[in-house]
Amino acid sequence: MLRAFLILCAGFSLGLTARADTPVCGGLGEQSCMFEAIWAAASPLPPHKKTRIQPFFLETVGQAADAALLQQWQSRLGAPAIHRIPAVDYAADQARAVLAESGWDGFEQRARTGAVPFNTGRPEIMAAGVRLAPDAAIKRRLLQAMFDLAQTKHTRGGMGDDFEKSDFGHALAELSMQACDLAGFDRAVAMTAAPDGLRYALWRTRITGHAGALAARIRNEASADDTHHVRGALEGYAPVVSLGYCAR
Repeated sequence: MLRAFLILCAGFSLGLTARADTPVCGGLGEQSCMFEAIWAAASPLPPHKKTRIQPFFLETVGQAADAALLQQWQSRLGAPAIHRIPAVDYAADQARAVLAESGWDGFEQRARTGAVPFNTGRPEIMAAGVRLAPDAAIKRRLLQAMFDLAQTKHTRGGMGDDFEKSDFGHALAELSMQACDLAGFDRAVAMTAAPDGLRYALWRTRITGHAGALAARIRNEASADDTHHVRGALEGYAPVVSLGYCAR
């Protein structure tokens, strides 16, 4: 028993050493270092899954507005330039349609009651409304409505539940990250289905700085089973790359 315990402790100690030795990204080379960490996390994936994640990876690298970095990765992966057609933003289209019919007061009222089109995809349509809002007062009203609705149990299939809560949490976390609102972000993330997820940890660093501190986590949590971890890293780091860090 004692020998087994000592072996276990030694293995745990070696694991900590390996993690401590994992590079932390920072300074002017942070982006290059972070993409190295993300692609390293993709290395255990089987070839067909690496091929599937490659366009998403290059698309995220392209958001860095660093032509040399993108060219380097394209050459390294043997991939052509990515020219994606922007996806249709259905939530924004629906928000605009409601605003054209009902104005901002009607938008909020219909959202709160779950009237069409808010009977499906309500968090996303409301988030689109926040982005379309012409002033800070309307943004605050809609954000408060979203937080209120997230905490209200709604009827689905004859049973009261909070099935929208995590969707509202996700939408609010993204809005708060984009607005550099740390208090709102932490409040929103607590409502999501995976508050400790890598994507949210990286989103938070856009506000607090130093995304490179998560490079070790990106590498150490790599999985050979699916692309979920790498996608989470890319989705989390993309706003840091495209928007930059919040002013502090």
